Amino acid sequence: MKRTISTALEQWKTDNPRKPLLLHGARQVGKTYIIKAFGQEHFPRVHYLNFEENELIGHFFERDLRPARLLEEFRFYLGTAIDPQHDLLVFDEIQRCPRALTSLKYFCEEQPDLAVCAAGSLLGLAINSESFPVGKVTFLNLRPMNFIEFLEGLEEIQLADCLRGFSGEKPFPDAAHERLWDLWKSYLVVGGLPEVVKTYWELQTDRFAAIRSARKLQRDLINAYLADMAKHSGKVNAMHIERLWRSVPAQLARVQDGTAPKFRFRDAVAGIRGYERIAGPLDWLERADLVMRACILDAVGAPLDGYTKKNRFKLYFFDVGMLNAMSGLPPEVIMQYGFGSYQGYMAENFVAQELRAAGDDMLYSWQAVPRRWNS
Repeated sequence: MKRTISTALEQWKTDNPRKPLLLHGARQVGKTYIIKAFGQEHFPRVHYLNFEENELIGHFFERDLRPARLLEEFRFYLGTAIDPQHDLLVFDEIQRCPRALTSLKYFCEEQPDLAVCAAGSLLGLAINSESFPVGKVTFLNLRPMNFIEFLEGLEEIQLADCLRGFSGEKPFPDAAHERLWDLWKSYLVVGGLPEVVKTYWELQTDRFAAIRSARKLQRDLINAYLADMAKHSGKVNAMHIERLWRSVPAQLARVQDGTAPKFRFRDAVAGIRGYERIAGPLDWLERADLVMRACILDAVGAPLDGYTKKNRFKLYFFDVGMLNAMSGLPPEVIMQYGFGSYQGYMAENFVAQELRAAGDDMLYSWQAVPRRWNS
């Protein structure tokens, strides 16, 4: 599937000087696929190493981190030489080997001619001051597919081009608007995780079967994310992380007028009150790219951060399709646009996801303070 991030990857390839690339994002957003597809298109050979598939690779980094020696190890392991001038070297699931993450510093300094691309999930949790090569890597964050990418994934190229070129000066043709409206509701159900989109696309001639299969896959992915919480939470209580994550859909739908409300700590984890008590689990979820925080502004000025408070924010899901799967909202309700109290916050979550996909890492939300009149 075509991804917008391909343009940034092409720019990285031509950078001078070019640092190793670190591609991160939540699980199942398509990091491995996009790296392999990009490498096959733009390099004569791609040398792929996955630290999760084979733990032996991690042992290559125990002796020292000299690129020349490591390339020799890789040559014998892969059975082929690596041409630093022309080839691409890929480290996948790099979070499984902190020393491999550190080695990017030395590839930057001692082997700058070699294109090195590393990818991983939960990198925000794996990175620490000892292992991270500060100033020696180029960062890219891959998000779930946005709506235009979703359209292209369904081979709706004409509609994608129409939406991409929309200037607002004149309305869409009626036929295009009706089709886009229908597909947007499908996007709210399916979301932007590539495997889910692919499943929906393969079965879309039977929409009922397509949506049913997509929803089943989403439920499987939710269980996979929950397993990650149990496995990688470290000192932070995994149960608190899970309860906080599960509370996001219910809290978003809390206000009946449809506007996404301020996140309420007392409703997040039973028995825990106050921001400081949930700061750890919330930080874990943000670092894992599973939630998006939008700071609430009561006034506007520069810089915007000066008008925020750390305990006043809204929380959104990283993917609107996964949000609806977690909430248990029946797909037919969405397709009929009978969202009820879900209608407003779902649109807000969609907009937040689009902004993040466009590269806006900091999100802000306006919430006017109610005026009180004296009687």
